[in-house]
Amino acid sequence: MFRAFYLAYAGLCYAIFFATFLYLIAFFGNFPFAGPKVDFAREAEPAVAIAIDLALIALFGVQHSVMARPGFKAAWTRIVPAPVERSTYVLLASAALIVLMLFWHELTAAVWTVTDPVGAAILWALFGLGWLIVLTSTFLINHFELFGLQQAWFALREKAAAPPVLRQPFFYRFVRHPLYAGFFIAFWATPAMTAGHLLLAAGLSAYMLIAIRLEERDLIDVFGEAYVSYRRRVGMLIPHVGDR
Repeated sequence: MFRAFYLAYAGLCYAIFFATFLYLIAFFGNFPFAGPKVDFAREAEPAVAIAIDLALIALFGVQHSVMARPGFKAAWTRIVPAPVERSTYVLLASAALIVLMLFWHELTAAVWTVTDPVGAAILWALFGLGWLIVLTSTFLINHFELFGLQQAWFALREKAAAPPVLRQPFFYRFVRHPLYAGFFIAFWATPAMTAGHLLLAAGLSAYMLIAIRLEERDLIDVFGEAYVSYRRRVGMLIPHVGDR
């Protein structure tokens, strides 16, 4: 009964994540829908808005990074059953993003505006490409393990997960972190950059650079010299640019 519950819970967490992911795309793109968007959100004096927005970015960054560390997972699984540990992480990460978007405060001062139709179209194409790279990258590694579904399914089937293997499919042959690279493209590719959009893009970009270093330290612990060699050969976010 508990194993069936684990799978149902994992499915619910995944559905919340996917809805949040789609909303995040619309949020960054200022798409016309009911609800807050990066440039159409709560209002406050600029200093207050900046302070609140930075706190929201920090909340997401701390939750996302701290809970992903092996030491935290070891302690966390004394409370949360191992088959749904990842799903719970995904649920809380989604909650942190939802809070960020719901309480975001707009800063609408223009940083740049591209009025040329061709230039704007190129930037919108890059925006879409970035999100496509993000989603594709999750499937290239293991989408269902990344978001907790595989762990719950294996628990239901009483099946043990295979030992981790360092693979470099498609994008991973050219950059070590294509998922993060996709986010960088999506966050910065816009024909109308405002101060608020810039603050969010810069804040999340800074977080990702920190997260990559923490994640690579864990990957070296898992894969040892194999990952060190991979790191020397393949750029972090840009092909042929990065650690050697």
